[in-house]
Amino acid sequence: MGNGQLATNNKQQAIGNQTKIAIFASGAGTNAKKIIEFFKPSLDVNIALIVCNKANAGVLQIAAQHNIPFLLIEKEPLFNGDGYLPQLKHHKIDYIILAGFLWKMPTLLTSSYPKKIINIHPALLPNYGGKGMYGHYVHEAVIAAKETQSGITIHFVDEIYDHGEIIFQATCVITNDDTAQTLAAKVTALEHLHYPQVIASVLPKHS
Repeated sequence: MGNGQLATNNKQQAIGNQTKIAIFASGAGTNAKKIIEFFKPSLDVNIALIVCNKANAGVLQIAAQHNIPFLLIEKEPLFNGDGYLPQLKHHKIDYIILAGFLWKMPTLLTSSYPKKIINIHPALLPNYGGKGMYGHYVHEAVIAAKETQSGITIHFVDEIYDHGEIIFQATCVITNDDTAQTLAAKVTALEHLHYPQVIASVLPKHS
């Protein structure tokens, strides 16, 4: 066997051992983009699917740019049907990463992927979490409460909004001049910096 054949076999074996990730997103996909770019050089991790609930979401353009298959989903089959579990299994998804996905995960998925669904929240849980607390609503509430710091929480997902075991938190200082908009920029910077690395720390290590 030549060296070229050996290298090909090693690459095929690495691809066969990959951890496959589905990113769920509802909007522009800035966090999804950072995650995709972070893992693109990796032979161990494959962003295998983008799942979205909005046909005009920017994240679908990002999926197309990176030649990643996408799945458009609807509420009824997600919550009262098969939860799109057959499609996830078809793509051999090992982990689900929520990156600005606004719907609660159905019990079918949380039970099928225990401690394998990860979310990022734009505040320091357990404060400023729960239904309706996303995006600017979170930052407005934090500013209104005159908090001196905010940040991000990366956590495993269970059947309750923003409730699962916390994996990582990072903080930022809130000054007297901050608004919901300037706080959002600080929190977004933390998200982009930390989320891909924390995901990588949770994934199984390949030899």
